[in-house]
Amino acid sequence: MTRRILLIGVAAAVALAGGYAAMRGAWSPPGAVAQAPKGKGKGGSVAVDVAQAVKKKVPVRIDLLGNVTPIAQVAVKPRIDSEIIEVHFSDGAIVRKGDMLFTLDHRALDAQIRQTQGILNGARSQLEQAQRDVERYEALVAKNATTLVTLNNAKTQVNIFTAAVESNSAQLELLRVQRDYTFIRAPITGRVSMATAKVGNFARQADPIPLATIIQVAPVYVTFALPQRSLPELRQAITNETATIQAVVPGDGRHASGQVTMVENTVDPATGTVPVRATMPNTDELLWPGTLVQVRLVFREEDAVAVPSAAIQVAQAGPFVFVVKNGVATVTPVKVARVLESETVLGGGLEGGEMVVIEGHLRLTNGTRVSPRESKAGT
Repeated sequence: MTRRILLIGVAAAVALAGGYAAMRGAWSPPGAVAQAPKGKGKGGSVAVDVAQAVKKKVPVRIDLLGNVTPIAQVAVKPRIDSEIIEVHFSDGAIVRKGDMLFTLDHRALDAQIRQTQGILNGARSQLEQAQRDVERYEALVAKNATTLVTLNNAKTQVNIFTAAVESNSAQLELLRVQRDYTFIRAPITGRVSMATAKVGNFARQADPIPLATIIQVAPVYVTFALPQRSLPELRQAITNETATIQAVVPGDGRHASGQVTMVENTVDPATGTVPVRATMPNTDELLWPGTLVQVRLVFREEDAVAVPSAAIQVAQAGPFVFVVKNGVATVTPVKVARVLESETVLGGGLEGGEMVVIEGHLRLTNGTRVSPRESKAGT
């Protein structure tokens, strides 16, 4: 009985195997072949992307963080205590030097000016009378018709009225100056802040908050800290007139150009840096005062070999690249000088013109056969 069951099981297995083979033949298209594993090229070689090492002029530069600071900044404050009767600017507008900003109430000063003018006119009249008396007494003394004491008294009166005229003239000038203070004008050209006080408010000299603030926006300074190791290069570049600077605002593709105009006379021993200041024309107001910017300080340009940064690999022995020649990838040690965006500038290892691998390094060893395909620009 057991033997019979075993024979039936074997027959069922053979039948299932035959059915599976028949179905496979029915569903497989004629002529189908197995695909080669991905990453393999012709003849079992590894497919890689390559780019050419180029010898060209590249900038010698350093990237730093800087801060935009205004050349001039003025806090507008009143010089007398009075009520604001008119505001002549819009908040945040550009104002020119001499433009009217605020007008203060000057009626009390006008009254004092008229009062002092009247006193001055009276003093001048008295002075003229005293001078005529002196002339008359001098003639009488010459004829012995009056005493010398009378003449001297007349001269004393002249001196008294002369002092009164000078005192009232000075007082009148002071009042006119104070009246001019009621017309607050822009001392510099720049962009004005919002007015902290409007019409009807009382402006006081002692108020700690200014009525407005004017900041010069063109030109502006960009200040940054330069490592002391780069100071000799900067000084040499300034001497050779090859130093240029660009300020890049984060999130903005544009950049502003300028010139280094000041290097501090000492190095900060605590940080090992020296403050450097550049003047930027900023005619388009790209640089906003107070903004943190990326500073690209170019010392000079020199001939060097550059490769895409994706080609650089790092091992225990140092950086290297895979150089492709005659379909074979060879490990070539290189010396990295600096990195410029997507390019790496080499200080040695390549002469220029070599094809280097930029994609597919993980499947490579020294001497691996490869199927190179040149990468297009921008990929």
